[in-house]
Amino acid sequence: MTVSGLAWGVLGFGWVARDFAAPAMLASGGTLAAIADPDPQARRAGEVLGARAHADLETMLDDPAVQAIYVATPNHLHRSGVEAAAAAGKPVLCEKPMAATLADAEAMASVVARAGIPYGTAFDQRHHPAHAAMRDAIAGGAIGTLTAIRIVYACWVDAGFAADNWRADPARAGGGAMMDLAPHGLDLVDFLAGEPLVEVAALTQRRVQDYAVDDGAALIGRTARGVLAQLHIAYNCPEGLPRRRLEVIGSTGQLLAENTMGQTAGGDVWHIGGASGIRTRMAVPQAETSPFTRQMAAFARHVLAAPEPAFSLARDLHTMRLLHRAYGAATQ
Repeated sequence: MTVSGLAWGVLGFGWVARDFAAPAMLASGGTLAAIADPDPQARRAGEVLGARAHADLETMLDDPAVQAIYVATPNHLHRSGVEAAAAAGKPVLCEKPMAATLADAEAMASVVARAGIPYGTAFDQRHHPAHAAMRDAIAGGAIGTLTAIRIVYACWVDAGFAADNWRADPARAGGGAMMDLAPHGLDLVDFLAGEPLVEVAALTQRRVQDYAVDDGAALIGRTARGVLAQLHIAYNCPEGLPRRRLEVIGSTGQLLAENTMGQTAGGDVWHIGGASGIRTRMAVPQAETSPFTRQMAAFARHVLAAPEPAFSLARDLHTMRLLHRAYGAATQ
């Protein structure tokens, strides 16, 4: 078996799993061994890709061909899926956020630690080739001393986004736009800065969309070494507007990424000289490789070869605590 040849079972075969994760499993050299979903239409979609389809997780966990579980259910179901997989001794890659509540995330972490299984939270933005190139440039001194990171990650998610828009249901999602999109930004700050935020504050809004959760938020934070972070995330930004922007500022220059935040590869990355103001396009190795493909390959190495620094239960739990703190401090 090659290192990348991981046989996956998928719990929850919605659009992210179907359109991005499953193709990435195959592209990374793995196989889609099985899927579990109570929806017959979702099971048929899995079967089209060659997976054995199950109506529940328990029967999929009994399948000896399944080596690892990708949990892609609504947030409030993450805990039960992760804990069942851990009890069966199956490695788990769980979609972000870890859970709908901090209490569930902490309980999950305890179960995973006791089981001793490889675990990861699916922060695909740290696997985006453009963001990896930016991290290398920062580490190489391309912008001097890192001072600040600014992120805009926005989209349009109205009440009719899906037949069952669980992301707008506070009981199932645990929050709104901030719960869904801010974890990516929080983890990306950690990835680029090489350290997590230790302080965070937030403001939320319910301004445009007609549902019971926040449709936008602004977060600020600071790392232990003093790097500042600013995140604007939203469900109320029209799709035709610029809405995916990442700025990394240093003492001698800036890195600017446009249209890199998201599920697909591509986008543009620029280096801007601090003294000259000259903008130069940066080369991005493997620029067209899907961040999901890179993520699935990394998790396969994490399971089959050696622990990958891209995955850390302690770091993921810290990110969940930051998110919990942000909601606790938020006003709207």
